[in-house]
Amino acid sequence: RPLRRAKRRWVITTLELEEEDQGPFPKFVGELFNDMSHNMSLIYLISGPGVDEYPEIGLFSIEDHRNGRVYVHRPVDRETTPSFMVYFDVVDRLTRKVMDNSLIFNIRIGDVNDHAPQFPEKEFNISVEENHPAGQPIFQILAVDLDEENTPNSQVLYFLISQTPLLKESGFQIDRTSGEIRLSGCLDYETAPRFTLLVGAKDLGEPPLTSTATVHVNVQEGNNHRPTFTRENYRIQISEGCTSQSVLRLLVQDGDLPFTSAWRVKFRILNGNEEGHFDIFTDPETNEGILNVIKPLDYETHPVRSLVITVENEELLFPCEGGQVRGPVGAAASATVSVQVMDANDPPAFHPRSFVVSELDGARPGIQLGIFNATDPDRAASRIRYKLAYDPAHWVTIDELSGTVTTRQQIDRESPYVNDSFYVIIAHAVDDGLPPQTGTGTLMLFLSDVNDNAPALHPHSRYVEVCESALNETLLLQAEDGDLEPYADPFTFELDKSWESEGDTWKLGENRGWSVELLMLRSLPPGNYSVPLLIRDKQGLSQKQTVHVRVCFCPEGVMCVEPSVAVTGTGLLVGTLAPPCAAFMILA
Repeated sequence: RPLRRAKRRWVITTLELEEEDQGPFPKFVGELFNDMSHNMSLIYLISGPGVDEYPEIGLFSIEDHRNGRVYVHRPVDRETTPSFMVYFDVVDRLTRKVMDNSLIFNIRIGDVNDHAPQFPEKEFNISVEENHPAGQPIFQILAVDLDEENTPNSQVLYFLISQTPLLKESGFQIDRTSGEIRLSGCLDYETAPRFTLLVGAKDLGEPPLTSTATVHVNVQEGNNHRPTFTRENYRIQISEGCTSQSVLRLLVQDGDLPFTSAWRVKFRILNGNEEGHFDIFTDPETNEGILNVIKPLDYETHPVRSLVITVENEELLFPCEGGQVRGPVGAAASATVSVQVMDANDPPAFHPRSFVVSELDGARPGIQLGIFNATDPDRAASRIRYKLAYDPAHWVTIDELSGTVTTRQQIDRESPYVNDSFYVIIAHAVDDGLPPQTGTGTLMLFLSDVNDNAPALHPHSRYVEVCESALNETLLLQAEDGDLEPYADPFTFELDKSWESEGDTWKLGENRGWSVELLMLRSLPPGNYSVPLLIRDKQGLSQKQTVHVRVCFCPEGVMCVEPSVAVTGTGLLVGTLAPPCAAFMILA
């Protein structure tokens, strides 16, 4: 009779199988249906993953014609395959034809706690600053459990097994659920530059499984030790009037790592150096403060000085106080240096060091110009003697005891030793100390000008040349005066009437104040001629001057040439042409 299917017989379900079950095998897993008729014409087949497909072939089997009992043949790892979806078919025994659509049943692998939590590394190396605050995380360590999620088998708790070295002031804690490692207390690189932590992780399975990892904590040096002076008070003696290097070396102690910014220090003179007599710098090798005198000290002004010197690190300070890192802290340690200034023979001091005296130009000998005043700054004053140190024109004398300066000869403002109307006189004051010391004072003699210089022709205007044919040619004559305003230009130029004879030969043209034009009114034969002038300054002081004019033969009309024979004529010097320094004849 034909094969018919009763659907109530096909009970598709999910079978449960515990992972890592050790048998014996084959081991019954579950039953798909219960066919009491034992239809021998049918075959029951299963296929798919775990039967004839990967990930595991031959893992499951079924009785082919009885009651659909499913068997497993070896242990199963849930972490590899947590479940299997298996196909179930009914096949005609004779034709091997599938009688209906394939049905599906699931085999779920039940988890057992067979995996301990695993850290990604067995060892971790981390660095942490020495000034890391307590209670703040320094690292988070995580472990993963491959057992079924959201079950006690995969829930991980952390704990600290050991700490090396174990210090009371520097400890570590780990959060049992997050794995965050926190610092308890303060780190000190100089005490323990490195810690080793053994950390454990366990799950909540039955029984719980555990694994461990090692965390190496490397402490990075910071500034947690305040530099301090080895002494709080120093006493030194320094001679006055001198500068000196390294008058004192101040030693400090610092517990931080040498030759780092946390160990290197900088010094500052906080009080007592308002006048800038001292400076201080750090010896880079020893970390000492080197005190120097850069401006001479004066015993008479301040015989004793007190310096307050502070020291601090280049790096900000984060000290540990009460198990907590504080800072940054700016307070610096200080020391006091008492400086006793030793008296020395100071040079006499002039009051004032420089002064100005005015005198008229041409002052006669015996005139008192001024008095140098010097005193001995030492408490035990000594006798002072005055000496001239600079008087290049030898115009003055100085009284050895009183310092009075007097003229010894007439003074001339036009002297080459006078610059811009000032003549410099320098005097020395010498005490009788041991050794004798010398002070220096300056008298600036200002010479007021008087009209003691008449105007005169400039040297290049005293000898001029003109071509014999250059009628009405202009010759420019310049004058000069050694005096100042108002005793100099503008000048007045006149031809000296007392030298003139009948017939005009020369004429003065435009007067420019410091120069005048000379014009030749008629042609003259070649020769040397003298033209007398009278020149007056602004105040009327005058002086006679002579212009020596050479009239010469000019073949080209522009340049004089020497004739082979001298030409004679009225008003000329007979003979060969004379050089400029020769005698001249006055034109008749």
